[in-house]
Order: sequence, then structure tokens, then C-alpha cells
Amino acid sequence: MLLNILFVLLGFVLLIKGGDWLVDGAVAIAKKAKLSPMVIGLTVIGFGTSAPELFVSLQAALADSPGISVGNVVGSNIANIGMILGVTALIIPCVSKTFTLKVDLPMMIAACWLLVGVGMTGTIGRLAGIIGVTILILFVSWEVRRSRRLTKKAESNEEKSEPVMALWKAILIALFALGLLVGGSNLLVHGASGIAREIGEAVGADPKDMERIIGLTIVAVGTSFPELFASVIAARKGQQDMAIGNIVGSVTFNVLFGIGLPAVICPIHNADVGFFYDYLLMGGLAALLWFFMFTRRTLERWEGAVLLSIYISYIAYTVVA
Repeated sequence: MLLNILFVLLGFVLLIKGGDWLVDGAVAIAKKAKLSPMVIGLTVIGFGTSAPELFVSLQAALADSPGISVGNVVGSNIANIGMILGVTALIIPCVSKTFTLKVDLPMMIAACWLLVGVGMTGTIGRLAGIIGVTILILFVSWEVRRSRRLTKKAESNEEKSEPVMALWKAILIALFALGLLVGGSNLLVHGASGIAREIGEAVGADPKDMERIIGLTIVAVGTSFPELFASVIAARKGQQDMAIGNIVGSVTFNVLFGIGLPAVICPIHNADVGFFYDYLLMGGLAALLWFFMFTRRTLERWEGAVLLSIYISYIAYTVVA
């Protein structure tokens, strides 16, 4: 038990420091590469923190385990919107720019409902995977070009800019921080799972029931901790665009690449079995997030509380059911 507690504590330390350094490195990359914080959140942070989900889905697809492959992505997206943005907004309300409301969030919603439509057919085939990966590549390329153009125009109107760390140093810091986030998340999940199993044995719980509960709660939440800490720390440092971009990028990446790439390599069969309500909740939360941010262009604290309450209710219902 003591060793598992140490794993949990060390995991939290790595997550906090990793999130702190990731934001600093990402902001420096944004300035050096002439990109906006939103685009860095969509790409460097959003995609980087979603790498674990990609590898899990890819391995599950190759092992012909559609439940893990699809459930990993859908569950992660529900956690990203419900838990992470909910917690982030409770700490610091997140302001959104007009372009995010008109392009980035609608793109995320479209990706989610595309997965709902394709997934409910029962098979996510190679063609669907190729389309998803292609859409993501084109979207990110367009976002980067647009951001560089607007950032250069804004800089030309400024008299002087603050000194920024070297690009190579910023990239190394960001990559190292991503490693800390992933490593901290793994330590936290490992330690928490060990504690839960020991408690389950002490109270005489069925091992299979304990594994299911651990998978739905500790593992699902643990794999989302990189996004959680990155978003919260970005918001606390005044980078709300980066915090929102992290989640929008993670969700979009999870669907178009996290499901798309595995489907290209190996079609995912039985993608509709047991996921009807999960699909609908994912799509519904994405639409609700857009509605909340559209009303006042800000995700308020009470709206964050609503998102978090929905997520907690979903987890409770899933465990009980």
C-alpha cells in the first residue's frame, strides 16, 4: 500500500511540473513559430497529450478488441469535455474568441458526430479512416497557415516584442514536459489501481467487478490527467485560448486520428455494440459546450459545474448499471 501511495504522490508531482513546463514551452514555440496560442493548443499540446489514447486504440484494433479501441476514444472525449473543461472553468472561466466559436468548436462537433454516424453502422472501415485522417491533416495545415499569416500581421503593428527563448530550447522543454505528463499519469494510474485492488481484497469484492470499476474510473480519468493539468495550468497563466485549444485539439485528434489511423490499418468491427448512449453523450456534450460558449463567449463557472455534474452522473450510472 505504501509503495502505491508513493506512486500516486510522485505522479501528481510529475503532472504539475509537466503541465507548468509544457505551457511555458508551448507559449515560446507559438511566439517563435508565429502561431497563435490556440493553434499550439490544438497541435503541440492537444495532440501530444492525446498520444496515449492513440497508442491504446491502435493496439486494441490490432488485437481485435473494438470495445477498448472505441471505448477508449469515446470515454476520453467525454472526460475531456465534461471533467477537464468543467474543472478548468470552475477554477478560471474560459473566454473564447469568435473564430473558435465559428470554426474550431464546430469542427470538433462535426468530428464527434461523424464518429457517431459511422460507428453506429457497426464497422469503421478503411475508407472512413482515410477520410478522417485526411480531414485532420487538411484542417491542421489550414489552421497553421492562417495563424502564421495573422500573427505576422499583428507583429508588424507592434513596436517591440519581448525576448523569447530559443526555438530548439522551447521544443525540448515541451517534449520533456509531455514525457513528464505521460509518465506522471501512468504512475498515478498504477498506484491508484493498486490501492483500489487492495481495498477490494480487504472488503471481499469480486476481482472482476473491481477491474471493471477501476477501468471506468481510475484508468479513464488517469489517462485524461495530462489534458487536465495542461488546461488548468494554461488557464491559470492567462492562456485561456491554449486551455480551450488543448481540449478541442484532443477531442478532434482522438476521433479523426485516434480512430481513423487504427481503422486504416485494421477495420474496427462491432463498433456499435454497447456504445449507443456513450456516442450520444459524447456528441451531446460537444454541442452543449458550443452552446455554453456561444451565449456569452465564455465558459462560466456554473456552466463548468454543469459539465462536471454530467460527467460524474455518467460515471456513477455506468458503474451502477
